[in-house]
Amino acid sequence: MFTGIIERIAKIVRIQPLGKGKKFLIDPGAKLEVSLGESIALDGACFTVVSLEGNNFWVEVSSESLSRTSFDKIQAGDQVNLERSLRLTDRLGGHIVLGHIDGIGAIKRIEQRGEFMEIEIEAPREVAGFLVEKGSIAVDGISLTINALSGQNFSAMLIPETLKRTTLAGKKTGERVNLEADIIGKYVARLLKKDKEAKGLTLEKLIEEGY
Repeated sequence: MFTGIIERIAKIVRIQPLGKGKKFLIDPGAKLEVSLGESIALDGACFTVVSLEGNNFWVEVSSESLSRTSFDKIQAGDQVNLERSLRLTDRLGGHIVLGHIDGIGAIKRIEQRGEFMEIEIEAPREVAGFLVEKGSIAVDGISLTINALSGQNFSAMLIPETLKRTTLAGKKTGERVNLEADIIGKYVARLLKKDKEAKGLTLEKLIEEGY
């Protein structure tokens, strides 16, 4: 589990084939305490540290993860947002992020507004249904607040601190980003769907019809 508060920007050093998947060697920059088997989020996707190489570490990316995230197009030298998993004693500064990507969005518009930057992203249909104004969403692992909604598009305002600590400052129109909708919204939607499907001939329905 994560919070969407990025610790640092890391770099993809090397990529190796692994069956239908791939292995990525990650350079976290300054020394980072990680251990074998630890869960770590890269651009919002949860991976497991499988081996260490000096200050760097390897993660394995399955074919399923490649098909559902932006990692199918990533190259050596690219930068990624890094966050280690949440500890029980940590503050929940962002929102609950599981590291399970729901879909890939596309950046439609970027506007500089003084020291701030507004970004508009088109979400796939399976993600757009969970978005609410002033709700939370993880974009490449970054916890953001949705400022406005328009169809499948949403916009968010990035503060200078977010721009400094994440990869979003270097993004361009048309680039793809990993999206994870708020888990609370997904549970609520699931419960409402099950409730709707379960409704049929109930006592409440009979009373409503005058029986």
